[in-house]
Amino acid sequence: MNNFFSKIKLHKDQNLPFVLYSKPNSAKIITLLQKNDVLHTVSDFTEKGFVFASFDEKQLILIPENECEIITSELENVDGKLVEINNLDFDVEAKKQYVDLVAKGIQAIESDEFKKVVLSRYESVDLVNFDFVTTFQQLTQLYPTTFCYCFFHPKIGFWMGATPEQLLKANGNAFETTALAGTQKANSEDEISWQQKEKDEQQYVTDFIVKRLREVALSVKITQPYTIKAGSIWHIKTDISGILNDNSTLQEVIETLHPTPAVCGLPKKKAKTFIIENENYDRTFYTGFLGELNSSLASIDVSSDLFVNLRSMQIKDNKAILYMGCGITKESIPEKEWEESVNKSMTMKRVLMLKKFDV
Repeated sequence: MNNFFSKIKLHKDQNLPFVLYSKPNSAKIITLLQKNDVLHTVSDFTEKGFVFASFDEKQLILIPENECEIITSELENVDGKLVEINNLDFDVEAKKQYVDLVAKGIQAIESDEFKKVVLSRYESVDLVNFDFVTTFQQLTQLYPTTFCYCFFHPKIGFWMGATPEQLLKANGNAFETTALAGTQKANSEDEISWQQKEKDEQQYVTDFIVKRLREVALSVKITQPYTIKAGSIWHIKTDISGILNDNSTLQEVIETLHPTPAVCGLPKKKAKTFIIENENYDRTFYTGFLGELNSSLASIDVSSDLFVNLRSMQIKDNKAILYMGCGITKESIPEKEWEESVNKSMTMKRVLMLKKFDV
């Protein structure tokens, strides 16, 4: 193991906060090593550092630049082989609970409570000889087009993930974001065919984001929807960019966007209420957001680069708690949504099952 990762492991052994991450399509790894275990939080989004926010935004954790040693390295390939995972092995009771939850969501949509709701679940995987450095390296190798991260704070917990969804990129008044929805398992590299349900789901997300951004922006540009691959999953994506009003703040823009219909639903407040009342667990940081806040690391200009915390897992008590969710519309079929959630669980399971070659 090189000195870069040895230093991070020593920091973790000392029970000190840190974040380790790699941006999409980048060969660079950035690490912030906080020099004490103080729990810092964001108050108005003018702070500088790395933000780790919960779904309900009640926890806005900050690893501040000025309290950290910042080190960087280049990505290195890790030799390994994928182990086939049997999708048929699942908890029958967990399936029943999720199918029932989705059916309840569809019923609420048919009763005109909301147009869309994103319903999630979690499952636990036992860990044997878990090594977070190796797992992080495997995340970056398997999912190079995603934002890969490893976040630790002794007062918050230990999280890892590889998320394909940008919440917001802001540099001065210029901003970029994406609308991402629709899910299909990648069986081949052939052209993907999307059903109307998936197209509608993605359009809901796009329309919501554009409508809200026009309240705080001078101009908004939108691309045509296109298909992208994130690991073993295909999605429909639209790129959105523009220029903010001179009097718009970063806090306003983040609060305008989060949570998007891609992780919550539409209308947002009614969908969020349904989620909190019916999912029967606390998402905490799953479907929250994370990333560089007013950072001076990436360029000469101060910029923010934030991502939605999808395809993530919490490491706790020798277990990996995996989180996955699906967008529910009136066309949804509960059994199909269960299958989609299983496919999404494979993102993290593939990494945990990846075996290193014997040297």
